[in-house]
Amino acid sequence: MTTLGTGFARTHRWLCGHPLAFDAGLALAVLVCMVCASLADPNHGADGPSFGTRTPEPLSVVLMVLCAAVLVLRRRRPMGVLAATGALSAAEFVVTDPPAPVVMSAVIALYTVASHTDRPTTWRVGLLTMTVLTAAAMFFGSAPWYSQENLGVFAWTGMAGAAGDAVRSRRAFVDAIRERAERAERTREEEARRRVAEERLRIARDLHDVVAHHIALVNVQAGVAAHVMDKRPDQAKEALAHVRDASRSALNELRATVGLLRQSGDPEAPTEPAPGLAVLGELVRTFRNAGLPVDVACTDPGDPLPAAVDLAAYRVIQEALTNVRKHAGAGAKAEVSVVRVGATVEITVLDNGGGRSEEGPAARSGDGDGGGHGLIGMRERVTAFGGTLTAGPRYGGGFRVHAILPVMTRAGERATSVTAGGTGGQA
Repeated sequence: MTTLGTGFARTHRWLCGHPLAFDAGLALAVLVCMVCASLADPNHGADGPSFGTRTPEPLSVVLMVLCAAVLVLRRRRPMGVLAATGALSAAEFVVTDPPAPVVMSAVIALYTVASHTDRPTTWRVGLLTMTVLTAAAMFFGSAPWYSQENLGVFAWTGMAGAAGDAVRSRRAFVDAIRERAERAERTREEEARRRVAEERLRIARDLHDVVAHHIALVNVQAGVAAHVMDKRPDQAKEALAHVRDASRSALNELRATVGLLRQSGDPEAPTEPAPGLAVLGELVRTFRNAGLPVDVACTDPGDPLPAAVDLAAYRVIQEALTNVRKHAGAGAKAEVSVVRVGATVEITVLDNGGGRSEEGPAARSGDGDGGGHGLIGMRERVTAFGGTLTAGPRYGGGFRVHAILPVMTRAGERATSVTAGGTGGQA
């Protein structure tokens, strides 16, 4: 059974790859059927139609051979083949009585046209073929117009058109399903690539925020320790303690961020929640320990912020204060405000630019040679939630960062998260 199935599949593949050979075989089979049917006498006797008592006329044999030969080209010229076989079949009805079954070739040709053209064309061509062949059989034959041979011409041509249209519809349906599946596969791959790119960008922003903030604090405290090491060792020890705390915090946050890249079965997966406005006080304390005075004002938080928005707000404040510490110079002060306005939360970070740094304003805007990706990362982070961020110098000196984040996530859901309630008032 397996060998038979394999042989059939191999033959089917070969015939699909050689359509002309298949059509030649079909034409030969149709010719054999027409010749065999022409030997039957349609006149009914006591025992029904008789076989072998009738010999087809030479003209009928010529017409049958011509129609069979024309069928070889049925795929290349379906309309021409239908016209030729239809004309030869009508001629057979006119010149011979009783006619040979040349109309078989017209039935095959009509099926081919219906299976390779659209439905309106099938209707027009099918009705015309049925009308011409049925009328020729009824008007030029000696049998009554209602004889079963004449009605058979009408039925077989109609069924040929319907069968061809059904095959064409099924083929179009299968092609549409295949195309939809391929398009869905391409869309799935593009969506996967887009999500990978977004996740890579998000992790890059988080790593930048963590490293830039803590390394800046470590740099400042290390400089203080080196400056007062000989004259004020107690203050140097305090600065080194801040360095140790900042480095430990940096390692913890880096471990939590990189831990997101672990597989589900890997050990040491992060269990602590992502930072948010609830720990804004601790963030501000690290900057104050580094010598940057920071004032914080937060309004009543109301409903909890979504976790992703809470993290974005925290990162914006962290990066803005890091830029103040790096670029505003000595003697600078910073002000942070977090205000809920309707369905948005507004974050503002101001500084007075009390001193002048070596990088200058261009570095803070990310335009100079020493400018990094801080403002670019903040803007991308805020834009990802449908918010806006503006940053630029203030009139009279200093710098201003203003971000507006929607409280609702893109999916329209609220997430339970801690808010700025622990940092209200003057932190």
